[in-house]
Amino acid sequence: MVDIATRVHNHKWKIDPIVRSLIDTDFYKLLMCQSVFRNKPDTQVTFSLINRTKSIRLADLVDEGELREQLDYVRSLSLTRGESTWLRGNTFYGKRQMFRPDFMEWFENLRLPAYHLEKHDGQYELTFEGSWPEVMMWEIPALSILMELRGRAVLHTMGKFELQVLYARAMTKLWQKVEALRDLPGLRIADFGTRRRHSFLWQDWCVQAMTEGLGEKFVGTSNCLIAKNRDLEAIGTNAHELPMVYAALAEDDAALKQAPYQVLADWQEEHEGNLRIILPDTYGTRGFLDDAPDWLAGWTGIRIDSGDPAAGAEVAIDWWKSRGEDPTKKMVIFSDGLDVDKIRELQTKFAGRVRPSFGWGTLLTNDFRGLTPDDALAPFSMVCKAVSADGHPTVKLSDNPNKAMGPADEIARYKRVFGVGEQTAMKVEV
Repeated sequence: MVDIATRVHNHKWKIDPIVRSLIDTDFYKLLMCQSVFRNKPDTQVTFSLINRTKSIRLADLVDEGELREQLDYVRSLSLTRGESTWLRGNTFYGKRQMFRPDFMEWFENLRLPAYHLEKHDGQYELTFEGSWPEVMMWEIPALSILMELRGRAVLHTMGKFELQVLYARAMTKLWQKVEALRDLPGLRIADFGTRRRHSFLWQDWCVQAMTEGLGEKFVGTSNCLIAKNRDLEAIGTNAHELPMVYAALAEDDAALKQAPYQVLADWQEEHEGNLRIILPDTYGTRGFLDDAPDWLAGWTGIRIDSGDPAAGAEVAIDWWKSRGEDPTKKMVIFSDGLDVDKIRELQTKFAGRVRPSFGWGTLLTNDFRGLTPDDALAPFSMVCKAVSADGHPTVKLSDNPNKAMGPADEIARYKRVFGVGEQTAMKVEV
């Protein structure tokens, strides 16, 4: 097992690039990339980094030269032969050859496109522009790099023994979480923590701890490189990016209204079983489900990623019943701001009513809260989102208005088109 504290103390970062592979990313990015490669390969998009926690002044903490060095290193990466073989030949979600030969040939030749970096008012403005399949692959590396560079800036001031104690405490904290979950009947939980992790080495340690501590209750990781190296299931389906871009490309209000369903119609052509998971909250869950075509009710389940998770699950249960489906056979994946108490609460409340499952993110792979002076390593909320497509701004409404993004006039238009009324604002958890 890697001695993380010693590795950090030696500051030999050249042997620990923050992103060390093009598959050091979330599995759903590859699934979505293949879908985009097939359906919208020529769409021109812009992605932008958005730090929701303005009190964390990243440009004051992170050296620009170090940031550029890490970003440039990612641009030098390409798939190794072993990685290509794994993607081409492995079974994912029970399906062999998940990735088509034409997509794999493109991916094997991919180098990530250029980036644009500026400083403004204590923050980095980091943007990526180009064809959608290429640019979308920057999202996870960009987030991982900024999160870890912020952590490195804090760790750099610590001595050898201080680091040993810090990681010992963090390991103990995580293991206590594992112990609090291992007696939970029927638990299904996966690591979703790549994008806002403390570091690659730490995420890998967390996954190993979950594997040993939870056994079959730990169903896999979203990180493809860790899944490959640890012989685990790669977990993931689709994300808000798809409906956001499809909606931005809509020519009128009628096309806009249908855009989220067109995304899933395209998805259905490629995937079945546990990959048919609806993410309904991009423009409001209730409106999405009320107007959803009947064929969507036959899908395997729903992922809840904003708003009150229990309320969202109840809405899904009522919807399935109204469409003649049996909710006890449906999967509900909870993935927003999870920690042990919330996981236990939701599992207890919904076990037997649906098939609960959990994608545990930042508070699995980056919970150093209370372990450093001034909480200097506490996680914060940062995203990298598509902000325009073919020159049109993107919009996300969410079930939590504090997660909404886009120009004010377009947000108002989307609320009108999708019939979004009053919403309850909730604190954005990491």
